Amino acid sequence: MKVQSPRHWTSREFPHQVEILDAKTREKLCFLDKVEPQATIAEIKNLFTKTHPQWYPARQSLRLDPKGKSLKDEDVLQKLPVGTTATLYFRDLGAQISWVTVFLTEYAGPLFIYLLFYFRVPFIYGHKYDFTSSRHTVVHLACICHSFHYIKRLLETLFVHRFSHGTMPLRNIFKNCTYYWGFAAWMAYYINHPLYTPPTYGAQQVKLALAIFVICQLGNFSIHMALRDLRPAGSKTRKIPYPTKNPFTWLFLLVSCPNYTYEVGSWIGFAIMTQCLPVALFSLVGFTQMTIWAKGKHRSYLKEFRDYPPLRMPIIPFLL
Repeated sequence: MKVQSPRHWTSREFPHQVEILDAKTREKLCFLDKVEPQATIAEIKNLFTKTHPQWYPARQSLRLDPKGKSLKDEDVLQKLPVGTTATLYFRDLGAQISWVTVFLTEYAGPLFIYLLFYFRVPFIYGHKYDFTSSRHTVVHLACICHSFHYIKRLLETLFVHRFSHGTMPLRNIFKNCTYYWGFAAWMAYYINHPLYTPPTYGAQQVKLALAIFVICQLGNFSIHMALRDLRPAGSKTRKIPYPTKNPFTWLFLLVSCPNYTYEVGSWIGFAIMTQCLPVALFSLVGFTQMTIWAKGKHRSYLKEFRDYPPLRMPIIPFLL
């Protein structure tokens, strides 16, 4: 009869001990005993919250090094380069607010503000212009396009977008709203001004611009739907986006973030339609910011997927 040798347990099979230190002061904030090796960072955050309720999970950044990158919520303790006693460093991310709330606030503001100027409510253009209407068709068309754009954004926020991160710092809402609301007021003031003059090339310029705007809005929506279908509800799964049967998604063959390409195109169309300098500046600033985002996402795709299509550029085919 064979005698079985006693099993040798590895350090990763025993319950772990987790100490959490302040990343700045190195002060010990919490010591968690008998943490299961299969515990995720999200579960450790919940345990930490029980001893420090003021730091709810969304406020927490846990990392292996005080100056290192934040660990992901789905990271598993036993797969991290730690022993049976793991030392994690905590940073407070500050008060958080949900992405949905931020987006709804960002987009509802411009919609409401623009309409105030369109209807020429009192104290904007002078008493004799109160609640008067522009005689230029392009002014009314611009209001329809602007309103459509932000209503679309609001509906997408509620029913289409799936966010990989649930929250963002509360301070960001003030910065973002200043940008969106401020530009909306600036462009609306001039487009709806009683002395506004229509585009140089008249109806032909407006029709061309409207076609650009509509095509890009449809393209933007198509990309958002394609991205939504890549990620199951409640999941943080990341996949390489590919074109579908919808022709608007074929831009995925050439760029990583066609939603930004279409978004910029929409505002270029709106700028051509209105021939308004503030709209052109808003388009330029938006393009600059979206280029930064697109480059970041493009780098992430290249880093995460070895078989990522090499022909793609971040936002502009063959160029950028």
